[in-house]
Amino acid sequence: MTAEVLLQGIVSGLLMGFVYALIAAGLSLIFGLMEIVNFAHGEFLMLAMFSTYWAWALWRLDPVVSLPLTAAALFLLGFATYHGLIRWVLGAPMLAQIFATFGLAIFLRSAAQAIWGVDFHLVKDPLVQGRISLGGIFIGLPQLVASVGALLAFVFLNWFISRTETGLALQATAQDRQAASLMGINTERMFALGWGIGAACVGVAGALLTIFFYVFPDVGSTFALLAYVTVALGGFGNVPGTLVAGVVVGLIEVLGGLLIAPALKYVAVFVLYLLVVLWRPQGLFGRF
Repeated sequence: MTAEVLLQGIVSGLLMGFVYALIAAGLSLIFGLMEIVNFAHGEFLMLAMFSTYWAWALWRLDPVVSLPLTAAALFLLGFATYHGLIRWVLGAPMLAQIFATFGLAIFLRSAAQAIWGVDFHLVKDPLVQGRISLGGIFIGLPQLVASVGALLAFVFLNWFISRTETGLALQATAQDRQAASLMGINTERMFALGWGIGAACVGVAGALLTIFFYVFPDVGSTFALLAYVTVALGGFGNVPGTLVAGVVVGLIEVLGGLLIAPALKYVAVFVLYLLVVLWRPQGLFGRF
């Protein structure tokens, strides 16, 4: 293997890592806020990608143009999911919470297969296409735009959580919901807002992925598995930690495919995950 091929792999891993980090950020935010794992997170991503695809197919809106609409639609979906389902199992046993989100995932995936079929769809001739060459390293423009967009969205999310009054209220609710309630924070509103923001993160990631990735009902499964690994590595509830973990997962995935075999690239990721959780069950930066 030449140094150019290795460098090419590192660049590709970094680009995908930023997208993985944004997908996992929403999952980590919801868990940190309510200690509930959203097993429908991958299906939220699938719906975001289908939303972006149909905006292109019906109205010729490029994924970059329809991105704000997709993010807003997913925010409303997350908000509605909390009020329609999650709030009713909030105080229920953990198994009830698991089956609630798992059942939602099965329902959304089955509904997508019934409505749109199992065929693969692709946005043709997007505004962003082609590639650039930097010192012999080729970078696909769709992947570059997706990673930059994901990084900007992640920076905005981190700023919102750590610098705004609403974000600090979210953090206070995550640390101690009873104390936050005594301080006058409407924890119900914070929970719903957390679900909305978590789903909106997936909406942005889904719109960016649609630029260069196929859209089909099971597309969320692969990304959801990587998102769970990313959250576990970064630490459940630690949103900034997911950025580091996402980059690590992206690099391990690509380099594992290059150094071992493309068919075994996910094996390297899951081996790393097992090693980390055995050594540090709460993740690299987690508090749980």
